[in-house]
Amino acid sequence: MKVVFLEDVPGTAQVGEIKAVKNGFARNYLLPRNIAAPATPDAIQHASALARVEEKHQAALDGEAQKQLDKFTGMAITLSARVGEQGRLYGSITAGDIAEELTKLTGEEFDRRKIELAEPIREIGEYHVSIRMTRNVHAGVDLTVVAEE
Repeated sequence: MKVVFLEDVPGTAQVGEIKAVKNGFARNYLLPRNIAAPATPDAIQHASALARVEEKHQAALDGEAQKQLDKFTGMAITLSARVGEQGRLYGSITAGDIAEELTKLTGEEFDRRKIELAEPIREIGEYHVSIRMTRNVHAGVDLTVVAEE
């Protein structure tokens, strides 16, 4: 079934895209929630108008995110933690800890959900942490975890 998306569906489509999806997915999930509509000429026109609005909104978000990102691009963060005898941390360094340190350094509140860590850091060393501000704006920060004195 061909549908036109009226909202973003992560991993599937963005506003205004026309895609062929399985009948059950469209009938049971997309259509009842008004996330998508059958690909009729009126629906396509409506979705393209929504896509233009969304594009302007996304551009504004990207601009704001880039301004915030410029404050800590190239910045090196050092966190200290209690370490056991074999170099393993007693706890772990999480995205919340990194966000807290970025908040201290920049003076602005930083959301921990923008920091992409596959798993918490449990050993001392140097790491490259990826930060995803918006769908289009990404950056990286160098993080050094040292033993607490």
